[in-house]
Amino acid sequence: MSITGWKLENSYAKLPAILFQSVTPEKVPSPKVVIRNNSLATAMGLDFSKASDDEISAVFAGQTLPSGALPIAQAYAGHQYGGFAMLGDGRAILLGEQRMQAGNLLDVQLKGGGRTPFSRMGDGKAALGPMLREYIISEAMFALGIPTTRSLAVVATGESVYRESRLPGAILTRVAASHIRVGTFQYLSARNEFESLRVLADYAIDRHYPHLTDASEKYVGLLKAVLDAQAALVAQWQLVGFVHGVLNTDNVSIASETIDYGPCAFMDVYHPSTVFSSIDRDGRYAYQNQPNITLWNMARFAETLLPLLDPNEQVAIAIATEVLNEFTPTFERYWLSGMRKKLGLSTTDESDQELIQSLLAWMQAAQADFTNTFDDLSCCIELDKPPYQDEEFLKWNKLWAGRLAIEGANLASAQAFMRSINPCVIARNHQVEKALDAATNDDDFSVLHELLSVVEKPFDRSSDVSAYQAPPPPGGCYRTFCGT
Repeated sequence: MSITGWKLENSYAKLPAILFQSVTPEKVPSPKVVIRNNSLATAMGLDFSKASDDEISAVFAGQTLPSGALPIAQAYAGHQYGGFAMLGDGRAILLGEQRMQAGNLLDVQLKGGGRTPFSRMGDGKAALGPMLREYIISEAMFALGIPTTRSLAVVATGESVYRESRLPGAILTRVAASHIRVGTFQYLSARNEFESLRVLADYAIDRHYPHLTDASEKYVGLLKAVLDAQAALVAQWQLVGFVHGVLNTDNVSIASETIDYGPCAFMDVYHPSTVFSSIDRDGRYAYQNQPNITLWNMARFAETLLPLLDPNEQVAIAIATEVLNEFTPTFERYWLSGMRKKLGLSTTDESDQELIQSLLAWMQAAQADFTNTFDDLSCCIELDKPPYQDEEFLKWNKLWAGRLAIEGANLASAQAFMRSINPCVIARNHQVEKALDAATNDDDFSVLHELLSVVEKPFDRSSDVSAYQAPPPPGGCYRTFCGT
């Protein structure tokens, strides 16, 4: 007997055929689950108890299809570093959508399952290291309360894949609210498939924004809803120092989840121009650029919706422009609200923007660690005994103390709130690399499991996590890679 509890549906496969191609996962020599997400499986209603390890491995390697599966590869386009390309799932296979107890659907996708009609010159495979990286960081993001795709399992395939060197192969099972992207809409728009575009928009509304289904201007509502959710998402990234690394339009989810954990990482020392990706040599997707790039991506989404917004193109452009003009103030509102919470503030004051920017300026000049600075502020014993003795910080600390006094909050209550907002640990890149190195080179997964046990409880200060709070060694320069 295999895994039970599957309730797979295939609603995406009922959309216009131009949006996907039927595929079959490729055979692999010796699949073996190296990590699985039992808590996520339970939430999905899946039961492993009567399945053997071999049976579980076969399912998550695509060798045995679960009941109801109808594997497809999705078509989409994308602006990659500003250049437009027609793309599609070159190594990802959607098995179907799991119907959850709450009634919503979750995509179940195999990443690295073999060639598809969209693979171009690729092999359709994935390497173990990048798949484990996505598992670690997506689960760390989930624990931080940030909307994200999640990882259900990683299977070693028993075969090698070739990138810059020979690497062990793997398949990741990814779960998402959906895999509809800005690039999905661009794919239809570029092919002038406007009726199919309307069908896709209706599907996205019904699945992700059902309150708009019967709205009189539902496509304007869709643009507004996605823009608002994206502004909130990017604000959350900024508030924890997360750098996505490759914010192409094919990596922007209409469901507004963080998707595609390739060259991503969390910032250590605060610097607005932080870039981790080995590909991003010009800093297009640097930390400080993420809000503006997201607005740019939303403009590309708006372009695809123009035929649905109004039959008169100029009127449609005016409608879209009005919506897009709301992105920056919306993002700033989410960001400022989040920053206030990070400083223990529950009311608003005109001086807050200056207070926050002054702290960030000090952090940049002092090369302070982003996460640790806010954690230290959350745990300092007394306001007159600040965690740093730098003269500029002491000036800022007095301003903060004064702001708390105006609010009428005492330090203890403010800090209790701050500790629920500011993580004491993040998935630091050098710690992730250490875990991946042990797993891929030494077949030792203990380092990975220990790291996961910490980053899955980012607000838990009940045990000693100091080893995971330490920034990388001096002179350490870490770069992340896409893995394709």
